[in-house]
Amino acid sequence: MDVVKARKLTKVYGKKQQAQLVLKGLDFNVQEGEFVGIMGPSGSGKTTLLNVLCSIDKPTEGVVEINGQSIHDLNAKKMAQLRRTEMGFIFQDYNLLDTLTVKENILLPLAVNKIKKQEAEIRCQQLVKQLGIGDILTKYPNEISGGQKQRTAAARALIMQPSIVFADEPTGALDSKSATSLLESLELLNKNNAITIMMVSHDPIATSFCSRVLFLKDGAIYTELYKGEQSRTEFFQQIMNTQAVLGGDISEN
Repeated sequence: MDVVKARKLTKVYGKKQQAQLVLKGLDFNVQEGEFVGIMGPSGSGKTTLLNVLCSIDKPTEGVVEINGQSIHDLNAKKMAQLRRTEMGFIFQDYNLLDTLTVKENILLPLAVNKIKKQEAEIRCQQLVKQLGIGDILTKYPNEISGGQKQRTAAARALIMQPSIVFADEPTGALDSKSATSLLESLELLNKNNAITIMMVSHDPIATSFCSRVLFLKDGAIYTELYKGEQSRTEFFQQIMNTQAVLGGDISEN
């Protein structure tokens, strides 16, 4: 089943002589249970693509479907409902509320969507165990590490059991140990719970945790790699080889 379907996805910024074509008619599908990475040199359109897919931005042309539903056919109320129930978001800067505890931050989407307390507690306990943050639930964001903040943000993104999680450079602000811990947790959640994830990253180590990697260049899909039966080390090397051929500065969006 296709969770995400993009057809002729085009994005232009500016008008006439100032027009900049950022996405050039992209076509691809993301199936349920995939962990898809998006890589590419600076200016290739990685973050623009993610923003268009999750409705933060609108395409100039083309169609995005989530679970078979064109998001462009939805009014503002239905689009907001789709974001709350079918999409989870993990950003580089965590976006936690400092006045809420870790547990309260995680449970916030359930409170907004009026999920019963008993069901909320069950979901929370399952997630914090899988993400290894069960011992910090009563702490506030300013009392925990960056890695713990990002795993809290991941739990909040997953608590509504969305169809897809969009992650934009989720390890960008983390040290290598915290980044690896987060990625291992996301990989396990993807494999064990069939959670569908799309992740923008400049880091080949991060994308080696994915099952597929899309490489963008100049607003188009340059190539894609499938992990298949490869080890993560082998897939990492394949990503590095492709990155070397692709060239350019991978470290920016």
